[in-house]
Parts: sequence; structure tokens; C-alpha cells
Amino acid sequence: MEVLAQNIANADTPNFKARDIDFRAVLNGVQGEDLKIQATRQGHYNAGEATSDGSGLLYRVPFNTAFDGNTVELSVEQAQYGKAAADYQATLQFLESDISGLRKALRGE
Repeated sequence: MEVLAQNIANADTPNFKARDIDFRAVLNGVQGEDLKIQATRQGHYNAGEATSDGSGLLYRVPFNTAFDGNTVELSVEQAQYGKAAADYQATLQFLESDISGLRKALRGE
């Protein structure tokens, strides 16, 4: 959603190239790496971050070209943002339902 918001914010910026993220590439990049916790100082622990460029950021290919070199198409970005927001809300509702079921089971209802 952050990448989509950046695209929408830069819809009028000349020569801005719309970005998109390939979630599958990011997930595959993280799954193959060994993320160990390493101590930097005694008592301080940091989770290791992926060192490869598994960002998954890609440039979006526009349907229509703009004269100023900007590849952001506001209607496409807004539709993608709406889809992402709906997916996020659906995920939250599923999690809320599962947690509610667990609470009822713990209470013995």
C-alpha cells in the first residue's frame, strides 16, 4: 500500500516512474535465507535482515503514455489501492473471527 500511495502522490511529477511490488519475489527471497539473531552488544539483539535485493520493486508499464514522462495512471493506482485495502480488511476480519473462536473456547462457551 505504501508503494501505491507513493505512486498516487507523484501522479503529477514529471518523469516519475510508477512502481509496483512483486510479493512472490520478496517472499521467495526471504524464505531461502537463514535469518539468525546476532548480538551486537551484550543484552542487545538484532534480527538479521535479508542481504540480497529481494525488494521485488518493479516499474509498472503504463497503458497510455504521458507527454511529461510520468507513467502513473491515477485510475489504475486508485483501483489497485482499493483492492489492497479490501484484501487487508478481509484478512483482518478472518483473523478477528479466529481469535474470537479461540477466546470462546478458552472461556468454555
